[in-house]
Amino acid sequence: MSLTSHETETRGKNTYSFDEFVTRRESLDWYRNEPFLQKVVKNYTGAQFEQVHEKILAFSPRVSSKWNTLAERNARPEARPYMLHYDAFNHRIDRIVRPLEVHQLENDVFGEGLFSSKMPPWESFVKRMLTHQIGEGGVTCPLTCTHGLIALLDQFPNNEIPELHEILLHTKEGINGEFAIGAQFMSEIQGGSDLPANVLEAIPDGRNYRLHGNKFFCSAAHAEYSVVTAIISGTNKVSTFIVPAWLPGDKEKEKRNGYEINRIKWKLGTAELPTAEIQYNGALAYPIGPKDKGIAVAVGIVLTLSRLEIGIACAGFMLRASREANLYGDFRTVFGKKVKEYPLAASKLKKIENAAKRTTAGAFKIYDLFLRLEKPLNPGIKSDHPIEVRKQLFNLRELVLMQKICATNEGAEVLREAISIFAGHGVMEEFSALPRIFRDVVVNEQWEGPRNLLLTQIYRDLQRVADWYSPADFVGNVLNGAPHETIDKFSNQLEDLLQRPVLGEVSEASMKAAEEWDTFCDSFFKAYQETALAEIE
Repeated sequence: MSLTSHETETRGKNTYSFDEFVTRRESLDWYRNEPFLQKVVKNYTGAQFEQVHEKILAFSPRVSSKWNTLAERNARPEARPYMLHYDAFNHRIDRIVRPLEVHQLENDVFGEGLFSSKMPPWESFVKRMLTHQIGEGGVTCPLTCTHGLIALLDQFPNNEIPELHEILLHTKEGINGEFAIGAQFMSEIQGGSDLPANVLEAIPDGRNYRLHGNKFFCSAAHAEYSVVTAIISGTNKVSTFIVPAWLPGDKEKEKRNGYEINRIKWKLGTAELPTAEIQYNGALAYPIGPKDKGIAVAVGIVLTLSRLEIGIACAGFMLRASREANLYGDFRTVFGKKVKEYPLAASKLKKIENAAKRTTAGAFKIYDLFLRLEKPLNPGIKSDHPIEVRKQLFNLRELVLMQKICATNEGAEVLREAISIFAGHGVMEEFSALPRIFRDVVVNEQWEGPRNLLLTQIYRDLQRVADWYSPADFVGNVLNGAPHETIDKFSNQLEDLLQRPVLGEVSEASMKAAEEWDTFCDSFFKAYQETALAEIE
């Protein structure tokens, strides 16, 4: 029996469609359709809630739709940045070539003036948390770096160098509607996060300096200005400088300020972000802050803000992962039931949602402490403040470090679990943003101090303040509001660990103590997050 033409055309045809899922996902408003986030915003903004809420409601459709679409287009492998070292006339230009989409997105995001004195802090905070959800490290990383550069210029005004005020105005308030981008170049090939090992040399040139040497990890290499650490010639002190990418009148000519970009690195994540190796050959640099406290200035202000922002980003990443995994679990049917109707999948969805809420609540609570403290960014842990204020400043310092290592570590786990809900489609990058965000979380765990370095720093900090801030007092203050048995448990553990050879010579005992210290910090910070979540719910 022969088939009709219609039967031939339809035989074996698969009519399955993802359109319902895609339509629902694309119609989501990341703030309006996120009641938990609105609840947290209301809790922390208080009397300012209506004002902030309306501003975010107006902002959210743009980030949820237009910006997200631009980020997805920019994430194509063929769109990644590359170097054009020379023009057609053999002039060295070191142009970083990036796609049109990232320029459009960058102009929109920076055009918001998120660090302007005109924007209330909580409005900026929530807008940044939403912006991180697009998973575009090529824009959000420079945004974070710009925040640090602005804070540094705000903290150390210098009327003797008028260029610094101009840079502050350009990055913070904008000039003729244009907001400049900042970066931070501190790592060198021999040292990485070990900033005292810097050998980049700063040679005095009147009131300014000239830089000679190499920086090996320079993210946001396309920025107009960068924070650079270097040793002043003839001393052993690392100082901090602001370096313009171009001197006045040279940007249009693509003539760099006495430096060359050797190459752009090939990274696991944040692939859209140009991370470069730079050779300085007499670049003009403006000194900023005390010359003998360059490391404390760079770490206490610039890196602290970057670490703080990484925690905010992780909250945004997890909120998106939870939202989209739940949406897919409600859409996809396998073996006759929706994915979310299987206990194993349901338990993962619940775990992802809890982690997202807990991380978001913790990020808000830490930022609330940051805003309530006067001058919370301090070079080092010494201060002349009253003892209770010193304790609060110390709490903030340690919470920022713990949030950075714990939120990134759990963030990778949460993204991996969310991807598993999608099964094979979860690793298809044109199907979901989650694989891209997963790689970015892994990179964020290494930036601004890897886990082991920050665990060591926290341990040393607690030892250094033990004479005026006991372990029990620290735990009690940080976990204020938690059950008494929880506070007692962590107090006893901390007192014990501070007597153990966590930082001693390598032995079975020291490795065991170090492993317990790692576990303690993770559990302790999650207890802090749980306390923050309980305050919301």
